[in-house]
Amino acid sequence: MKSKYDVVILGGGHNGLVAAAYLGRAGLSVLVLEKNDYLGGAATSQQLFPDYDARISRYAYLVSLLPEKITRDLGLKIELRTRATASFTPHVRDGRHGGLLLSNVSEQAGRESLLELTGNPAEFEGMQKFYRLSRVFAEQVWDTMLQPLPDKEELRRRFAKDSLHQEAWRALVKEPLGLAIERYVQNDLLRGVIFTDGKIGLFTHPHDESLLQNRCFLYHAIGNRTGEWKVPVGGMGRVAAELTRAAAESGAEMFTEAKIRALHLGDKNRSVEFELGNQAHTVEARFVLVNFGRNVLAKLLDRPYQPDATHEGSVFKINMLLRRLPRLAANRYSAAEAFSGTFHIDEGYQQMQASFRQASESQLPDKIPSEVYCHTLTDDSILSPELRAAGFHTLTLFGLDLPWRLFAEDNEPMRELVQRRCLQGLNAWLDEPIEDCLACARDGQPCIESKTPVDIEHALGHYRGNIFHGALAFPFAETPETVGAWGVETEFPNVFLCGAGARRGGGVSGIPGHNAAMKVLEALKGVTR
Repeated sequence: MKSKYDVVILGGGHNGLVAAAYLGRAGLSVLVLEKNDYLGGAATSQQLFPDYDARISRYAYLVSLLPEKITRDLGLKIELRTRATASFTPHVRDGRHGGLLLSNVSEQAGRESLLELTGNPAEFEGMQKFYRLSRVFAEQVWDTMLQPLPDKEELRRRFAKDSLHQEAWRALVKEPLGLAIERYVQNDLLRGVIFTDGKIGLFTHPHDESLLQNRCFLYHAIGNRTGEWKVPVGGMGRVAAELTRAAAESGAEMFTEAKIRALHLGDKNRSVEFELGNQAHTVEARFVLVNFGRNVLAKLLDRPYQPDATHEGSVFKINMLLRRLPRLAANRYSAAEAFSGTFHIDEGYQQMQASFRQASESQLPDKIPSEVYCHTLTDDSILSPELRAAGFHTLTLFGLDLPWRLFAEDNEPMRELVQRRCLQGLNAWLDEPIEDCLACARDGQPCIESKTPVDIEHALGHYRGNIFHGALAFPFAETPETVGAWGVETEFPNVFLCGAGARRGGGVSGIPGHNAAMKVLEALKGVTR
């Protein structure tokens, strides 16, 4: 290990690895320090249940925001597959179980399913018109995600050319997202399906004046101009492994189990003190990239950190290993059809507003909105051949309207209670309890684990369990002084954010890692703004 580097990157999550690969390729000396005993951060896979050879993504699950340009630039050998089903939402009509099935491969199937639910052909057209707005927005904005921040007013003028573009700006940037959803679709179930992308991971509602829901929706809807969430072959661990390879081949030095003890971020000199293998080290750096949240940075610098309420995380994650998929109450659909997409539970539009109100009053919602994903129906390579042959599958459940505040005082008993409630919510739509389908360890314990916002905060350092490190921001400069910046700058010279907490961060994207690297290269060229 040298005593001085061009760039020291604190945190070996996927964004830090992206930055390391770009900077190493540019000929800079790069040191990556990771506190865990593995690289990849939240975007990795692990063998959660020791008795079974299944590599499960503990925190992240799908990929939408990773730009194809980064994949090409870094030569990443990853394959992303389309899920045949976009979403399945079970319902009961006239005492009979049914489901709304929206397809990624057949528009006609979705049209017929929605017509059966609503009896109104205009609902499918309204849904298409609504989603056309996010496609229009993505066409104008996506390429700017890997460029300096565009000026809001200049960007708005791009949306002034016709009524469709004007409506996209109005619906997604100017007014609360709920108004547009209510203009375009009338069915409560369909409204709820659409709105979930505006709140998963964050604590918000359709008419939130902060527009937090709009920002969250955009990051779920503009990836690579389509917004489609795809399954990475080999799991998220494959993405992390390829980024690790790219960083290593670029010449970056990477150390795990490195415990940062102090940072010195002066105007002229920057240094990092850390422990590695019970030995103390200090390295100097021309640039320091921070691949964790501002809350962790503030703690290391012994500074206060108190963001507003929009930064609170709101998610509950359950990972399961199944011996087999469960039978559905809506038995006209196969479990493979229903679970290969996003399986929505108790996510009606009005129901989610009720659950938000209850959680706002620090009450556990009577019905917990949640959604379920089955990675292995699209890619079963995360399972050993023996498990695949035996019919095993993974299942991941995300609970919404479960903010950090609900778990802050009694995390463990609340975790157990919420897990039971979430499984009850799922079981209401099954023909058998999901518990009967769980694999069991040798000691008889079911293969299931849950993570609360408090658990996520403890394990990953994310402020109040926010999976995006904080409240997402619009992907443009909202003040004159930030026009042309990269959205990674801090108050310290040559210290930049390269993680999800940067502007245009959040999600498994690599975007802030790329942008922090570009900021370093720009600074080295002597470019000033």
